[in-house]
Amino acid sequence: MPRTAREVVFVDGARTPFGKAGKGLYAETRADDMVVRVIRELLRRNPGLPPERVDEVAIAATTQTGDQGLTIGRSAALLAGLPRSVPGYAIDRMCAGALTAVTTTGAGIAFGAYDVVIAGGVEHMGRHPMGEGVDPNPRFLSEKLVDPSALVMGNTAENLHDRYPSITKERADAYAVRSQEKVAKAYADGRIQQDLVDVLVRSAELGFGLATADEPPRPGTTMEGLAALKTPFRPHGNVTPGNAAGLNDGATGAILAAEDVAAELGLDARMRLVDFSFAGVEPEVMGVGPVPATERLLERQGLGIADIGLIEINEAFAVQVLAFLEHFGLADDDPRVNPWGGAIALGHPLASSGVRLMMQLARHFADRPDVRYGLTTMCVGLGMGGTVLWENTNWEGND
Repeated sequence: MPRTAREVVFVDGARTPFGKAGKGLYAETRADDMVVRVIRELLRRNPGLPPERVDEVAIAATTQTGDQGLTIGRSAALLAGLPRSVPGYAIDRMCAGALTAVTTTGAGIAFGAYDVVIAGGVEHMGRHPMGEGVDPNPRFLSEKLVDPSALVMGNTAENLHDRYPSITKERADAYAVRSQEKVAKAYADGRIQQDLVDVLVRSAELGFGLATADEPPRPGTTMEGLAALKTPFRPHGNVTPGNAAGLNDGATGAILAAEDVAAELGLDARMRLVDFSFAGVEPEVMGVGPVPATERLLERQGLGIADIGLIEINEAFAVQVLAFLEHFGLADDDPRVNPWGGAIALGHPLASSGVRLMMQLARHFADRPDVRYGLTTMCVGLGMGGTVLWENTNWEGND
């Protein structure tokens, strides 16, 4: 039978507040319980979606063990009370896990295999540090398949400073200060809170509490304060805890649907999935990954960076964002980029972050009918980048 690709739309997104790994908000909270809270909130916010109409639950985690194991997409679906007929699976592309959950299930919708899906990610870096239980094949180093620095993300960021000598520590620190300032303003304006779901947390010492806001932001961050921080990955280096994302816990989720099904169910269609691209780069400079991923996508669509009105790029490290901006000839403070700040301030719970970018882009689109296209993009460990192109369903040119 002939097949016709269907339009795929981003219906809604929700996330937990992000916490600091270790002794932070979620020190005594399970990772799967965070995902369950997000799924339940998505269903609560979208009463027009019958739970039995969800065709798949794809949840990403970088460290798939313990409370992030057991095929977390399926186990979280069961724990959230979805019908047992709803399947689920786990997915891993390190930092781009949730982003890949969206592109994979979105492609399934376009193909006709699904009508509605829930896609997201979780990372409890306090319980499961990045690399926990990993046993890298000795051939990586013995046969020099990768540079030894490729296995330590902070070292890859220092390598990127070497590749882009114009990106100084001062420039990276200035970018980090702006990220903190933008997040503080977005919170003051009540913007970021729109996508957060309160989470019940427990502490043996303090009892029960409620997580209602992101824990990592440091409002009032200054250049002087950042200049005094140590460079743990290289003596007299450039990368510090101040110009990089921290170690964090959190979960995200999104509802995607075929555009006609969203209309049938009375669901919002906040933005339309246009295309996506992944690319590989040298693992020792993994932060440059968004550059070729974005180039491939724009070339395939016949677009240039000037056609993109909004860019949500994950801030794993300031140098990684600045390398992207420098490559495409964009200013360090281009207003199109991360208008509400990014992961340097908000946190980066690895596999969950891709959907946070999408939530914020969808919010920007609603405010900006003059903008047609936006990107969500991020670098990925072991030398990759991923970029998704979205179209604003609120674009004034649709009228």
